[in-house]
Amino acid sequence: MFRETFDDKKRRARKILRILKKTYTEPGEFVHWTTPLELVVGTLLSAQCTDKRVNIVTKSLFKKYRTPKAYASASLDELEAAISSVTYFRSKARYIQGLGRMILRDFGGTVPSTLEDLVKLPGIGYKSAHLVMSKVHAQHTGIAVDTHVKRVAPRLGLTRQKDPGKIGADLEALYPRADFLSVNEYLIMHGRAICAPRNPKCNECPVRSLCPYGRVSRA
Repeated sequence: MFRETFDDKKRRARKILRILKKTYTEPGEFVHWTTPLELVVGTLLSAQCTDKRVNIVTKSLFKKYRTPKAYASASLDELEAAISSVTYFRSKARYIQGLGRMILRDFGGTVPSTLEDLVKLPGIGYKSAHLVMSKVHAQHTGIAVDTHVKRVAPRLGLTRQKDPGKIGADLEALYPRADFLSVNEYLIMHGRAICAPRNPKCNECPVRSLCPYGRVSRA
């Protein structure tokens, strides 16, 4: 049975992050962006879709639609056609049109800069809002929990929760605020490279000795 105090878990969690940073030295495949609006739209599109696919789609999308007004005035047919290769493109087209209109109507044409306002935007939940706050404003309001983090964090024994919000809260208790974005990104990279949903490569895992799943379940 894998038992540890909270302080032990905190030390183990931080050691895991240090090892992952040394292991994954090349930037991962994340949403490409140059403006807050691009990050908001790209993050919205990435829900249940790979960042690689999103970056293919946004390469032309961001050239055509550069402002909230451009999204707000576009027809749904136009937006659906522009993002048709991403998952749930019809719903996402409505969200994009809606967030363009809301940014114009409620925020003076500027992407909001607080967590509370970001989550008011159509299609933007706390996961996306935390990423925007970290990447645009360097304000680490919380750890974004995507499908990789949701899978990898419990395997590493950093949480027993299944709900993304509760997983995020457990991780936030283990790491300093300055590491919140790194926790998200390095767990994602590890999930993509080693800790796959099926048949994880435990024998190749750089943190296996620190992982109860790797040490016990995959022994």
